[in-house]
Amino acid sequence: MSKYNNKKVEYDGHKFDSMLERDFYIHLQGLIKQGIVSEVLMQKSYILLDGYDKNGKKIRPIIYKADFEVHYQDNSIEVIDVKGFETHDFRIKKKLFEYRYPFELKLITYTKLDGWITLDELKKARKKRKQLKLSKK
Repeated sequence: MSKYNNKKVEYDGHKFDSMLERDFYIHLQGLIKQGIVSEVLMQKSYILLDGYDKNGKKIRPIIYKADFEVHYQDNSIEVIDVKGFETHDFRIKKKLFEYRYPFELKLITYTKLDGWITLDELKKARKKRKQLKLSKK
C-alpha cells in the first residue's frame, strides 16, 4: 500500500501505483485504437529545477515523474497525473512544471457521474450540481 492507501497493480506488463491509474491506461489504449491518441509515454521524468553546487555541496535536481505523457493525432501533448485529489505538493510541482515546459499538466480522476474528468472540471461540475439542487428547493 502507498501513503494514500492505494494498492499497486500490475497489468499488461506495466506496474501502476493504483487501480485508478491502471484504468486510465486502459482508457488511453481505447483512444489509441480509435485513432485519437498516437502515443502514450509512461512514467516520464521532467526536471523542475536543475541541480547545483552550494558551499561545496552538490544539490540534486528536483524531478517530477508524470503518470502519462499523451500525444494526440493533432500533435498536441498533455502530461497527465491520475489522482483522486490534489495534494499541496502537486500544486507546487504543477507551477514549476508549467513554468518550464510548454505542455499542460492535468490532474485527472474518474467518477461514475462524470467519467474521466480533470479535478478542476470536477469542482465546477459539483458546484453547478449543488447550485441546481439548491435552486429546486
